[in-house]
Amino acid sequence: MAKLALRISGRSKYVLAKIESGLSWECADHYRNLLSRIFESAKKWGYHSGPNPAAGVELPEKTPVREKHILELEQIPKLLGVLEEPVRTTVWLALLTGLRIGEILALSWNSVDFAADLIRVTRGYYRGQMGSPKTKCSRRSVHLPKALKEVLQQRHAQAANAEELVFSTSKGTPYNDSNLLHRDLKPAGRKLGMPWLNWHTFRRTHATLFQVAGGSLRDAQAQLGHSKMSTTLEIYTLPIPDQQRATVEKLSVLMANDGRNGQNPEALKLATERIQ
Repeated sequence: MAKLALRISGRSKYVLAKIESGLSWECADHYRNLLSRIFESAKKWGYHSGPNPAAGVELPEKTPVREKHILELEQIPKLLGVLEEPVRTTVWLALLTGLRIGEILALSWNSVDFAADLIRVTRGYYRGQMGSPKTKCSRRSVHLPKALKEVLQQRHAQAANAEELVFSTSKGTPYNDSNLLHRDLKPAGRKLGMPWLNWHTFRRTHATLFQVAGGSLRDAQAQLGHSKMSTTLEIYTLPIPDQQRATVEKLSVLMANDGRNGQNPEALKLATERIQ
């Protein structure tokens, strides 16, 4: 019994050390489940007898994640107004396309198709390394909006060749996203009362407003390059109170009209007024 308790303690220390190293609660839970499956398989194949020691590993209480934010529509021009190039265009690109910052920093001009109005994502720049996109679904093409096209064409006119990066340092190397964050984004965020501003803010903003503008969840998943639709919905899409309020008002008018759409909604009383 004491030997089993020691083994459980060892497994607990291993999993808890993952949290202490900076990994999330979800990652530690993944390690716990992985260990449990290993012992279950070992038991099934005759390499282990007795109870599963990983089953006794308890994780600390899950703490609430940091509040996620998106930019409100009126905040976007204010932010762009205080940023300088090339960060201004980088942020504009992130907001309009939903690309990851690593994908943006890896873009070369041969990935921008001005004739077809497309941006082709074929690689990413992460932690100083240029490589393949994050996932198979990350390799994708996204639409190049007209407003962004005009801005990029101005930058393209100064490019020496198609292999040149869209955004590069004076040495022709990719920017460091962390440096841009702390040197440009964070100061701008604090100045505008948005200390939570970071690169993920733009991706969440795009995902949320994409669907408010009429895009389907499936289209948003493809746009963001997510493997799972649940990632798009649960992590990157946030509710907008004004949008919810407007939808509820429309619903109340629809109910007041007994489901008929032929009448002018503005002339209809809300359901609450009819009840009174």
